[in-house]
Amino acid sequence: MPQYHRREVLRTAALLGASAPLGGFALGDGPKRPSSPFLEGNYGPVREETTIDALEVVGKIPADLEGMYLRNGPNPQFPPKGHYHWFDGDGMIHGVRLAGGKASYRNRFVQTPGLIEEKAAGKALYGGLADMPDLAKLAKGGSPYKNVANTALAWHDGKLLALWEGGEPYRVRLPGLDTVGGETFGGKLRHAFTAHPKVDPATGEMLFFGYQPVGPYLQYSVVGPDGAIRSTTPIELPRPVMMHDFAVTETKTVFMDLPATFDFKRMMAGGPMLKYEPDRGARFGVLPRHGKGSEIRWFSSPSCYVFHTLNAHDEGDEVVLTAARLDAYPDDLATKPTEARTNPVPTRLYRWRFNLKTGATTEGPLDDVSADFPRLADARLGRDNRYGYLTKGEWAGLIKYDLKAGTSRHHDFGPGRLAGEGVFVPRDGSKAEDDGYVLTFVFDQAAQASELVVLSAEDFAAAPLARVKIPRRVPHGFHGIWVTADQLAHQHA
Repeated sequence: MPQYHRREVLRTAALLGASAPLGGFALGDGPKRPSSPFLEGNYGPVREETTIDALEVVGKIPADLEGMYLRNGPNPQFPPKGHYHWFDGDGMIHGVRLAGGKASYRNRFVQTPGLIEEKAAGKALYGGLADMPDLAKLAKGGSPYKNVANTALAWHDGKLLALWEGGEPYRVRLPGLDTVGGETFGGKLRHAFTAHPKVDPATGEMLFFGYQPVGPYLQYSVVGPDGAIRSTTPIELPRPVMMHDFAVTETKTVFMDLPATFDFKRMMAGGPMLKYEPDRGARFGVLPRHGKGSEIRWFSSPSCYVFHTLNAHDEGDEVVLTAARLDAYPDDLATKPTEARTNPVPTRLYRWRFNLKTGATTEGPLDDVSADFPRLADARLGRDNRYGYLTKGEWAGLIKYDLKAGTSRHHDFGPGRLAGEGVFVPRDGSKAEDDGYVLTFVFDQAAQASELVVLSAEDFAAAPLARVKIPRRVPHGFHGIWVTADQLAHQHA
């Protein structure tokens, strides 16, 4: 969720006048709110921080898997003050360290200032995305929402960053998962930081953007391999939109102007702050990687929503984008209270081609199976990739796509066993794109416990190479990362 600037929100409230329904804002504890399905089952929080030094391993951990698998996700430390949205929970990182064929586990909260403040008070102090912004906090100069650092993880310049798209990243030290503090890149960070930055495997650059519901609606920045921000470029949009992800090629950056719109006036009049408006259509912007905002070229497309891209690449006169596409922004993730999950909107692997010579867009689905959380071999980011790995439906398993052959292979973990995002890890000395492993957390509903499962990426449907048993529940979360033993040994001071 983007940053909220105090002056802009208060100015909007003043312009709308005293007749605006301010009683809808979270000015106090208020009445008891409905429960959320995202506080139940394996979405429910695990509030204890635990360290387990020796884990049971079924099978054998490959000898070259030396490092740490990490996964971030929402995990509220305290019962919510108001409505609870899945995106609200405090960031908790779950980590499994693999070394010498053995495994250990730990989980830690990301110690953001908002969480530290709430721990001191012993209760939730901030509302969530399903609540109106707290004008009392804004009037005192505070933020109505806390940066929860709960969405994803990135490794760059010898640093692990915990990400939330409404503010700055938080640096975390490994292997202890100790929070170092906010990362502002020497004070040069001037806008929010996407949960999905892209690190170019050849140049070492990290590219990211930030969006917000007040102008400028979109800004784009490039960080050099030395960790210094080299450029920040504003990009004009006709309206503020929720832009969760983007994509890069070797030469271009691709932005998605999709019709999930923010509107303060709509919110102040009692409507939703975020609303899907399909009549506005969709656009995809292609910008030279180091270009000015005025150089962006926009390509129109039928309305849709995309949370996650798989990859993009240059191909002749075209830029090719592959992503997990929804026909609409899903109701059960809209920022409104709900007591029951609606039927989720199917998310399907999809491809667009933007012709820079003719201005034409061609597009179409690559599969009819609902899947999201796409990942690839990081070495192929921005290049033409053959393979992609997605999570099927409601945590129902993993899919490996062969984009050249137009085929897919599924890995199902068995009844009552739910998989998270699959992270590809290359084998030492690998030469083939899929020569490696896919790692994921699997939750066993019967045992009420979880496992780190290691699959062969090449023999994807085969039985797991290893199952690292964690005698506790790892809740459903968002995005993970693999940090190698060499990276662990050479963290930034």
